[in-house]
Amino acid sequence: MKFVLAPDSFKGGMTAKEAANAMQTGLEKIFPAAEFEKVPMADGGEGTVQSLVDATNGRLIDNQVTGPLGTPVQAKYGILGNGQTAVIEMASASGIQFVNEQTHNPLITTTYGTGELILDAMSQGIKQIIIGIGGSATNDGGAGMAQALGAKLLDQNNHELPFGGGQLGQLDHIDVSGLNPAVMATKIIVASDVTNPLVGPDGASAVFGPQKGATPEMVKILDANLQHYADIINRDLHHDLANLPGAGAAGGLGAGLLAFTNSEMQRGIDIVIEYSHLKERAQNADFVFTGEGGIDFQTKFGKTPYGVAQATKSVSPNAPVIVLAGNVGAGIDSLYAKNAIDTIFPIVPGVTTLDQAIADGPKNLALLAENVGRLIGSIHHD
Repeated sequence: MKFVLAPDSFKGGMTAKEAANAMQTGLEKIFPAAEFEKVPMADGGEGTVQSLVDATNGRLIDNQVTGPLGTPVQAKYGILGNGQTAVIEMASASGIQFVNEQTHNPLITTTYGTGELILDAMSQGIKQIIIGIGGSATNDGGAGMAQALGAKLLDQNNHELPFGGGQLGQLDHIDVSGLNPAVMATKIIVASDVTNPLVGPDGASAVFGPQKGATPEMVKILDANLQHYADIINRDLHHDLANLPGAGAAGGLGAGLLAFTNSEMQRGIDIVIEYSHLKERAQNADFVFTGEGGIDFQTKFGKTPYGVAQATKSVSPNAPVIVLAGNVGAGIDSLYAKNAIDTIFPIVPGVTTLDQAIADGPKNLALLAENVGRLIGSIHHD
């Protein structure tokens, strides 16, 4: 019997690899001779680097870069097992975890450190970079990233703009003559499920600015500045990005990557499915187990369990897809569609605190996998 174990991470508790190991621990008690194909997954958000490194036997690289407040932070990225592809989470360098209630200020936060990670990956001889762009502390349209790559964003006095979305209104012209030559020679795949445009009521500033510390007055400034920035990009670089779906991701980093690099946007889960070779590894599966910390009606909009279900059903249509989740929310009926998820179980066995549930996660996941295995074993007498 072949089990494919393809969970996402359980946020705050288990990496995707640890979750897959816990599932195997439980199932092996019932099926000690079974084949287990473990494929750690992610959807382009937090945990994507670790999942793809684990899934491809790659390696992690640590680096000191410029954080969102302009001070040094420790960040890391991955190089996949093929040695040709790097995977970066922009949050590792420019994420909201580096600011707090006192220091968050999207007028000054920068994506410069994300650009430094991109440059470091290119220095390793990488030909392709996957960038997950969730969890940002920034609203600078990727301006800092572009500056790190060698672009000059200049005011009317030919002075380089300081960091932050609050400065973009001073932009007079863009000079890309100093852009690192490796930038356009490297293919960048942007992993994002965000479809917001750069500007306007659904744009980066209006929708995501407040959670990064923007007051209503700041939102107006930031949105106007991003519009001006988009106008200058359109004039100088011939990219019309203001209303492009996805350009507003990560405070406009989506727009910056599209403007200054050789990049394209894809759904995060689709990228991870491709680079983890999930479909190939799910050939001839008897059962597929997936899961993550929480599941609800939103799961069908690009989250890991739904993506895993669709991918594995395309190659092993008769293999039931079983989801084990930390928390089961509202509206899961919509997930039980044709060629998708077959059943969902919560792993928490009883009333408990969140901290205790996280601490007991691996044990509870293994126990639930064992119990589901007992049910399978009672039906399939192999």
